[in-house]
Amino acid sequence: MIQHFSMKPILVILSLLVFLSACSAQKSGQQHTDNGQRIIPGAERIEVYLPLIKGKRVAIFANQTSMVGNTNLIDTLSKLGINIKMVFGPEHGFRGTADAGEKVGNFIDEKTGIPVVSLYGSKRRPSADDLKDVDIMIFDIQDVGVRFYTFISSLQEYMEAAFENSKPLLILDRPNPNGFYVDGPVLDPKFKSFVGMQPVPTVYGLTVCEYAMLIAGERWLSSDKANQKYDYYRTAENSPDTAFHFLVIKNKNYDHRSKYILPVRPSPNIPDIQSVYLYPSTCLFEGTILSEGRGTDKPFQKFGHPLYPKNLYSFTPGPNEGAKNSKLYGQVCYGWDLSGTPEEVLKKVDNKVQLKWLIEAYRLFPGKDSFFLQSNGFNRLAGNDVLMQQIKDGKTENEIRQSWEPALNEFKRVRKKYLLYADFD
Repeated sequence: MIQHFSMKPILVILSLLVFLSACSAQKSGQQHTDNGQRIIPGAERIEVYLPLIKGKRVAIFANQTSMVGNTNLIDTLSKLGINIKMVFGPEHGFRGTADAGEKVGNFIDEKTGIPVVSLYGSKRRPSADDLKDVDIMIFDIQDVGVRFYTFISSLQEYMEAAFENSKPLLILDRPNPNGFYVDGPVLDPKFKSFVGMQPVPTVYGLTVCEYAMLIAGERWLSSDKANQKYDYYRTAENSPDTAFHFLVIKNKNYDHRSKYILPVRPSPNIPDIQSVYLYPSTCLFEGTILSEGRGTDKPFQKFGHPLYPKNLYSFTPGPNEGAKNSKLYGQVCYGWDLSGTPEEVLKKVDNKVQLKWLIEAYRLFPGKDSFFLQSNGFNRLAGNDVLMQQIKDGKTENEIRQSWEPALNEFKRVRKKYLLYADFD
């Protein structure tokens, strides 16, 4: 069954598939709703989308989170006889082991023999040559629902390549582990970068499919050609030469009140749900002189610096898989440990981008002129040049939050138009 979803004011029409049947259960026993129903990601609903790709030449954007039960989507579809011409990989690579920001090259996947093309670095979208022998494009990546997590930027680039090259696009949805609230400053377009391409808040409360609908529906794609092609596919949906233009496979039994525990770490430095919950708040320390916990067993759950008082919590970051080169390796840092059980960490976050830790860290740091890195990295993460100045000026957390409200409320209004699932309020 195919449903057509209409959204005002621009009447974007997207084809949405509803559930036909589910595949085998995931290995994790924690992926259930409060009433005991198992949350089923879009990729597991193979019987829904297999007829759409059988006999087609397929390109897939995937990584280590693209799982169908215990098996990667690439391996699953290959065994089913799907002709996968090419795999595209995001930041951290197709197998998800590269450091943040590390350059990942192209290679042939040893397991399947399929060419893998990196879309992180100087090349961020498929070229026309990459897609010349492709009939349909698929996107399946687990997001964490935070603006500066680069997979949504990769999603936009992939969408634009599909529209510009007149390729049907199939997006397999996955639950958002931070999808139960919306908070943080909305990005100022002046600070657009790969860690923030659109005017959305730090935590935007959308799944990847909802986010894709938002940026297409609001005409936020960066190229006029992509927007025109998107418009063409919208109006020519029943064209005989293509069955659809932009199709999403929804999650089953998911809504925005769900607390979804990821069965696979989404990237090397987000090892568990505690890091997922804290990441919107503590990733801001990447734009400071402090260690954000990379090179420890709890990245984004601890932060500190050698110059803090020695009676604070201490840790020593060092090289490990996925964090081979970062700040303050081998130096004893003093600071804060926010780790705990998932329930304890969730309570600390309290459905907010917490600023109290950043404010306190700045207040106690002896060399305030050197606290923020000079490369403008903090402003790119914050999405503006206001937050840094507010911290320096000693603004309270409440005062800072009040400054977010106008843009945040407007985003919340727009967001509602693109929800595929029941909301948290």
